[in-house]
Amino acid sequence: MKADPRFLTQPKEFWAYVRTISQEVGYTVRGEKSIKIPSLEATIEEFGRLGLSTTQIVGMDNKLTDFGQLLFDYFTFRARVLNDTVQGLFMKKRSAEAEFKKLKKRLNPHCPLPMNKQKGEKKNYAFLTGMVNMLVEANIGGARCDYDPRSLTTMTHGSVPLRTLSRRVDGAFPSVVNPIAIWEVKEYYYTTTFGSRVADGVYETLLDGMELEELETAAQRKVQHILFIDDYFTWWECGRSYLCRMIDMLHMGYVDEVVFGREVLTRLPNLAREWKAAHDALGS
Repeated sequence: MKADPRFLTQPKEFWAYVRTISQEVGYTVRGEKSIKIPSLEATIEEFGRLGLSTTQIVGMDNKLTDFGQLLFDYFTFRARVLNDTVQGLFMKKRSAEAEFKKLKKRLNPHCPLPMNKQKGEKKNYAFLTGMVNMLVEANIGGARCDYDPRSLTTMTHGSVPLRTLSRRVDGAFPSVVNPIAIWEVKEYYYTTTFGSRVADGVYETLLDGMELEELETAAQRKVQHILFIDDYFTWWECGRSYLCRMIDMLHMGYVDEVVFGREVLTRLPNLAREWKAAHDALGS
């Protein structure tokens, strides 16, 4: 899923309001498995409780300003895209395993197919990571790809490191040195609660996005940053507020696309072919 252009160019002040209203009024509807659209009344009440001004949101005529209208348009968009589209894209363990096996049989891959980090009966392939690797390999025409980078992502100038990210990513094309694209995979098919490790993964993506933003400013080069996530229970049953934050990060420009669940099967082949075309255009 790409960002909606209406919200992609908003200043950081806009996102400060989004975060404050979401945090104080709530991301989700209590007692329901759905994303909340904050009301103006609740927003005014919470801002009053915190001693914050609402003059940028509501004018003297008690009507929304243009800025306020855009804020509530965004909240409506965020809720609808998550409730109506994203929820239906998430897979459960059984369906993810079935899709993985179908791809493995059809593509006969040579790329790495890593195992998950579980033990005992839960030990199995990392289904989403495996699907990502197989679909990338099938659509880059034999080009090089770092499917499991062991080094940090680095941009260079004249063969000298210019910027290096703080964390290792889950994949890079064609390499972690001067990549065209990097990606992260957050799959949690065997989790039974929304633990701190899952929450940390969201903030790791934010860190990567902020570092990439600084890198692009310094190096004047764009690195596409993609996030793949899946597991219905983890993300929809337990982590809906974090999905809101992912949509926010997407529109803040910290990630170029978030690919939800089974969307990997239709979206990733196109992305990988775009990366290959960009690679060929560079004459690498």
